[in-house]
Amino acid sequence: MVTNDSVLQMLEEHTSFFRQGKTANAAFRIEQLHKLRRAIIRYERELLDALRKDLRKSEMEAYSSELGFVRSSITYQAKHLKKWMKPRKVRTPIYLAGARSRIIPEPYGTVLIVGPYNYPVQLILEPLIGAIAAGNCAVLKPSESVPHVSAVISRMIAETFEPAYVRVVEGEKEVTSALIRAPFDYIFFTGSIAVGKIVMEAAAKNLVPVTLELGGKSPVIVDKTANLDLAAKRIAWGKWLNAGQTCVAPDYVLVHEEIRAAFVNKMKEAVSSFYSDNPQASEDFGRIVNERQFDRLAAILDADRDLVVHGGRLDRDDLYIEPTLLAVGDASSSKALEAESMKDELFGPLLPILAYSRLEEAIELVRNRPKPLAFYVFTEDKEVRERVLGELSFGGGCVNDTISHLVNHHMPFGGVGHSGMGGYHGQHSFELFSHHKSVLTRSTKFEPGILFPPYKDKLKWIRKVLK
Repeated sequence: MVTNDSVLQMLEEHTSFFRQGKTANAAFRIEQLHKLRRAIIRYERELLDALRKDLRKSEMEAYSSELGFVRSSITYQAKHLKKWMKPRKVRTPIYLAGARSRIIPEPYGTVLIVGPYNYPVQLILEPLIGAIAAGNCAVLKPSESVPHVSAVISRMIAETFEPAYVRVVEGEKEVTSALIRAPFDYIFFTGSIAVGKIVMEAAAKNLVPVTLELGGKSPVIVDKTANLDLAAKRIAWGKWLNAGQTCVAPDYVLVHEEIRAAFVNKMKEAVSSFYSDNPQASEDFGRIVNERQFDRLAAILDADRDLVVHGGRLDRDDLYIEPTLLAVGDASSSKALEAESMKDELFGPLLPILAYSRLEEAIELVRNRPKPLAFYVFTEDKEVRERVLGELSFGGGCVNDTISHLVNHHMPFGGVGHSGMGGYHGQHSFELFSHHKSVLTRSTKFEPGILFPPYKDKLKWIRKVLK
């Protein structure tokens, strides 16, 4: 049983391991990354089977978005780690002549990583890769909503690492509560906005720095110049990947009124071409994680039942919700925004569609909501593209695509405002889990003494230098 006292004891074990200095060594870090990669390969079948049991993920989807994703990340970070670890020389101003300045990356210590249920392999191991690369110890808390995945990851980590270095702690909400209230050196949380606020509040009491990877209602704007065939397919792929349980999935679409009907038809065609006319029978369409989340989505769908233009079928025993299109109305209408599907992040296979006549309407609607984790625009008009990118704030996004921006390890992935704080992936993961220590080294060969008392007429020289 996990208690406050047992968490403190666990932290003492990690602190003792960390102070041995092993993790400061580049060779040690790289070897641990390779050990993790070998473990993922060794446990591949068990992880794929667990993802199938918990979320009904197809093997293609599970490997590409989870296992293959983290394997590729390990390869990249291990290859470049030595270069990232080197102290970085920076310029020294003239008034500090005779000194040299460096920035030295150092690990925080022991990191708590709390993972979500939607990508339970990727979103617990990807931050772990960064934590290891930066030289930290880590405690992993997988989501209790995916028990099969959690159990496999727990066995895999226990077999691969010393528990005082990296360990998994399983359990329900009470366990998470005890962990986030402990004095870790860093907390990395992926999950809902509501829980993210609880994590941040708990961390603040111990002055623990946090990264919050949250979510929100990520919008799509489809301009009248968009390539509708591709737009529909790319939006459909991004929306119904993992049955819509993706933090950067398109949450609602703003489409120009001149192409609204054509867009809806193209979306219907995309659903049919991806999953057949019976997505429930498709091996490629996943399921809702549990009955609680199913009931939440079913209630939204029931409230907006008269808005359904495609889909809408439910099967609670199978945790199945059909890919569903909802014609919510016009972006300028307050009634449209009162639809149940437009209130909070959906995190499921429901897609509200709104029409706009002027780009200003679409921009204003997005602006009036909390800053989203992702934003997507489909257009062939450069002026439209530059305007929305310049006027809207969001974590990250794509032009003429969805979701793909997070696959590029050269770009940070993270939110802004209510959608989170802190970005990771690739070198950005190393930077995130490192404290950047500033060090200035002064020469002892001479000392101008201008800063030492008595000051007398020294101020005039200071005024000349600091102006």
